[in-house]
Amino acid sequence: MSGGTVTERLDALYEFDREPVREDHLKGFSSFAGLYAGEHVAGTEFIIGPLFVSHGVTAPDFFLGLAAGNCLAVLCWALCCAPVAVRTRLTFYWQLRRVCGPWLNFVYCIVNALMWCILAGAMIGVSATAVGLPLGMPMPRLTDLYPTSAAWVAVVFGVGAVVVALAILGFERIAWFGKVCSPWMCLVFVAAALAVLPGLGCSSAGDFWRVANERIWTGVPFEGQSKFTFWHVMFFSWFCNIAWHIGMGDMSILRYARKWWYGFASLFGMFFGHFIAWIASGILCAAARGDVAPGPIAYGGAGVAGAVCVVIAGWTTANPTLYRAGLAFQVVTPNWARWKVTLAAGIVTTIAACFPALVMRLLDFVAVYGLILMPMGVVILADHWILPRLGLRQEAAARDGLSINWAAAIAWLATVAVCAAMGIEIFFKSFPGILIALVLYVGLSALLQRRARPASGGPR
Repeated sequence: MSGGTVTERLDALYEFDREPVREDHLKGFSSFAGLYAGEHVAGTEFIIGPLFVSHGVTAPDFFLGLAAGNCLAVLCWALCCAPVAVRTRLTFYWQLRRVCGPWLNFVYCIVNALMWCILAGAMIGVSATAVGLPLGMPMPRLTDLYPTSAAWVAVVFGVGAVVVALAILGFERIAWFGKVCSPWMCLVFVAAALAVLPGLGCSSAGDFWRVANERIWTGVPFEGQSKFTFWHVMFFSWFCNIAWHIGMGDMSILRYARKWWYGFASLFGMFFGHFIAWIASGILCAAARGDVAPGPIAYGGAGVAGAVCVVIAGWTTANPTLYRAGLAFQVVTPNWARWKVTLAAGIVTTIAACFPALVMRLLDFVAVYGLILMPMGVVILADHWILPRLGLRQEAAARDGLSINWAAAIAWLATVAVCAAMGIEIFFKSFPGILIALVLYVGLSALLQRRARPASGGPR
């Protein structure tokens, strides 16, 4: 990137937006271990751990649910997303265009990018709760929906500027940032939790399980919160990243992997983030007497190091999330350089971050956006693995010149509509949704392809 104007240097940051990643740009296992650890030992953990406490999960349900759900999530990354990513070497969005056609892809990418922007905005909000501590900024409460002060908005925009700058630099810089920061962040989570345990009555390792049941995961929800069980914890920890694994969003990351089994690098994110960090942040919430604002609870456990950890944790999640949003918008605006698209996405993200509801209602939002984005990932999976085994054509839109693959469109919209109408909690809807999307896409593809004139060359 040496020489030339700033714009010329940014234009040179090519990320293989519309073609397979070349062999000489593939990355080793450590890049993905660092990226997943950095992304998932992150800002969300300071929110999700305390929310489980507030919903009255018992200690046995919490620990068993986390173990089961996180193992299932790792298997989905390794066995569903990574093999397709390594075979195609394309971003999820460009592969989706080949399967679904440009018009359906256009609509989906807008929805997808906006969802990523909102999630990245939540992470900027997490960091802002720590940056605002020395300023004496009033912290958002669990029930706040709108910006609480001018100071909150100013801090959010300051944090957002840093996040956008890092996301613009591309995959390699994001992976490096996560690899450097994640070990330290994990240590801060653990150290902060250990520091506050004596205040909860835990003076030795033998006291932990008693304190966990009596003072932390008590089984009694906070006022106004619903009761969670083992099934809530398992399905949430499995599906909180469904847009990444079964939803195939991480094709855009894992296309750089040398081997498909690099998908198991997600273990570093699930174990250190969605297991250890959720446990640690739940302990911090209990010690803070129910406070769920990330900055204050981390500062109470680890002082300045805890506050700094919250800031960096928000960045390490927001950076790759905003990077994905930029790639999605890139499909919609193909004549724009990726950095310009990422900058535009960053502005949307930072505005969204001003609304504390994104942070305080993160469990519900994560479940909703996963349900909305998941069906198209199932379409990619079915198109790649199932259709050729049934003698049907893959990538129908690209092969037949379709602007819309109606099998994919109906599978997406019908799955979301049916799941939305189900009389069950949002955390459980994605499981039947996967089956519905799979059956609809395969069945409709068979029907439409057999009714149409056979394409030359037959199935791939």
